[in-house]
Amino acid sequence: MTVTEAGARTYEVRTYGCQMNVHDSERLSGLLEDAGYVRAPEGETADVIVFNTCAVRENADNRLYGNLGHLRPIKMAREGMQIAVGGCLAQKDQGEIVRKAPWVDVVFGTHNIGSLPVLLERARIAQEAQVEIKDSLETFPSTLPTRRESAYAAWVAISVGCNNTCTFCIVPSLRGKEKDRRPGDILSEIRTLVDQGVLEITLLGQNVNTYGVEFGDRLAFGKLLRACGDVEGLERVRFTSPHPAAFTDDVIHAMAETPNVVHQLHMPLQSGSDRVLKAMRRSYRAERYLGIIDRVRAAMPDAAISTDIIVGFPGETEEDFQQTLDVVRASRFANAFTFQYSIRPGTPAATMEDQVPKAVVQERYERLVALQEEISWEENKKQVGRTLEVLIAEGEGRKDDATHRLSGRAADNRLVHLAAVDARPGDMVTAEVTYAAPHHLVADTVVSVRRTRAGDAWEARQAAPSAGSAVSLGMPTIGRPPAEAAPSSACSAHP
Repeated sequence: MTVTEAGARTYEVRTYGCQMNVHDSERLSGLLEDAGYVRAPEGETADVIVFNTCAVRENADNRLYGNLGHLRPIKMAREGMQIAVGGCLAQKDQGEIVRKAPWVDVVFGTHNIGSLPVLLERARIAQEAQVEIKDSLETFPSTLPTRRESAYAAWVAISVGCNNTCTFCIVPSLRGKEKDRRPGDILSEIRTLVDQGVLEITLLGQNVNTYGVEFGDRLAFGKLLRACGDVEGLERVRFTSPHPAAFTDDVIHAMAETPNVVHQLHMPLQSGSDRVLKAMRRSYRAERYLGIIDRVRAAMPDAAISTDIIVGFPGETEEDFQQTLDVVRASRFANAFTFQYSIRPGTPAATMEDQVPKAVVQERYERLVALQEEISWEENKKQVGRTLEVLIAEGEGRKDDATHRLSGRAADNRLVHLAAVDARPGDMVTAEVTYAAPHHLVADTVVSVRRTRAGDAWEARQAAPSAGSAVSLGMPTIGRPPAEAAPSSACSAHP
């Protein structure tokens, strides 16, 4: 067992999947630290390893059991080591996890993450696995202790669960029906975060723009965005992800009229074919989707719009796919998170006839990626010569150490690489864009550096012994995503 200076047990949380899981993992870390655990030093095996799983990624179960198998001999050799499995796969498989991997100590679901410390102690005392899966939400995650990964940007969950029935998505059955937080609770959390140095918040929900359905106010989300504009010290407000069927003009007006709400929209398309959208049970059609984009751009000409697209949904024909390409051309997305459809057990689409052959899906996917990369590059070239304010981030530029650059996000969420200047993560750098690539901008002409409270908070955290690494709030990888790229939202991006 790893013994720290204080003699406390160590922990590690391994997160897979979407932003909702990242948000939940921050709560799991907070719960464990509240219970006396400390984060394991990088490179060392922790006394408690927690897997926060995703059930909607391809081969998610194989990956989990592979990792559990790798840990088995380590656990057998270490007295007192514990393994816990939570998240969507735990909610779906429940007791099956302990049957397949009997060396797992705790299995908990999406509705009771607050139970983890108690379950770990119960398993330790009883010397047997503890499985606790709730059918409905026990405690709203945002009321739990948290250990946030970023000093300057934060997720704020406004709802959990989903009332939609998309045929490709298993999330509603794992996260349950939508549950909304009261506006006062959300704004209180945001003000607390700002007091701690946070400059940017991302409002998070399976379908953020249906917020208010539980208390009967269909305009609640637009009102919430406007209320965020009254929080002094809050510089950027983002949200992910809205559903086109519920997207209303009051939200567009709130985005355009509230100074700290950024002109960036991530809105899942999934398909440009009305026939496929119907089969997906996506309750909008291409014309409505394009109409929303037109109204957004009329109100905010500088808006950067991104999306999620699934290629090769069951029954998709070449004509259907061409309709998707047509919508992509018309939409001029800044970037797109693209998926090849593959069967997800437990979803209605998994048993549909006319599954598209893998080779056909791959070929269509490559055409879509090529088109979107061409558009992304053209849209990025329009940024050359513009002066942008960039929030310096930690871990955004993978080659920064080699190139001696800084990296961060512009207000519209474009990734910007900057010339090396004296700035910290959380500080703001104003610079002129000098070069554009499909997936990033370069701004070598630095105009000014603004040191911020967020930078101060980051610096203070670096001095603390338990400082951790940052989680990027950037949107997903453009084009061909890496194997474990996080989707943009809790369900919208998942095929």
